[in-house]
Amino acid sequence: MTSPVRPSLPPLREVIAAHGLQASKALGQNFLLDEQLLDRIAAIPGDLRDRPAFEVGPGPGGLTRAILRAGARLVAVERDERCLPALAELAEAFPGQLRVLSGDAMQVDARTEAGEGAHIIANLPYNVGTALLIGWLSADWNPLPWWSSLTLMFQMEVAERIVARPGGDHYGRLAVLAQWRGDARIAMKVHRSAFTPPPKVMSAVVHITPKPAPEGVELKHLERLTAAAFGQRRKMLRQSLKGLPGALDALETVGIDPQRRAETVSVEEFVEVARALGSQSASRSGAGA
Repeated sequence: MTSPVRPSLPPLREVIAAHGLQASKALGQNFLLDEQLLDRIAAIPGDLRDRPAFEVGPGPGGLTRAILRAGARLVAVERDERCLPALAELAEAFPGQLRVLSGDAMQVDARTEAGEGAHIIANLPYNVGTALLIGWLSADWNPLPWWSSLTLMFQMEVAERIVARPGGDHYGRLAVLAQWRGDARIAMKVHRSAFTPPPKVMSAVVHITPKPAPEGVELKHLERLTAAAFGQRRKMLRQSLKGLPGALDALETVGIDPQRRAETVSVEEFVEVARALGSQSASRSGAGA
């Protein structure tokens, strides 16, 4: 295992000034310039030496250089062409470690580009962060996904929705999906003053490590169930789920009171109901064969 390369690099503020980079509000950009903070974020996934990694929206390369210093083999996707020259300089400083793709991360096949077992580490653009997360959580699990961990910066409100527990206002579909798929925690809170320009709200780094997929539960059944349940979250389940075929029978099968509300149902209980829905669907398919 090779030792990480630590070349001498100019301060990030100098890089931004040299390339005339200003954070784009349209692209949801807020740059992090504190290199000690960036090194702490890159350390969250654990030992990255010779491991594949994937970054979205590197901008001027602050988090990028921290990931490279940790020894990862990194693929970074940047939509803002203004940032490409600065990233090219990083690629030269870390020979063979960095490959930069110019384009929209929503259109990139991260699995193909980064490879199996990649750690996804990113200060995500605020306007696409949740959509990217859902895409990674919706990957094939066999019995684990292609990625090893997710270390992602979000607005605090989104981070709280990911790690929320039943009974609170933040608990909803995103929490169920994230916590069904993995162990999710807030690894670090980041004050707005750490960014350039400062966003209006606090941010947090969420770390997710995948869990083996439970048998007999399909994503499509869990998605339909949580969409119906949280679509009318203040109503009792007997009302919110009445339009979903088989849902009330599934509640009875697993022993959940239909007078409860979605916000009181745990991730494990939603998974059991989704499993019962899947069994019903399989039975109907078998009967029709």
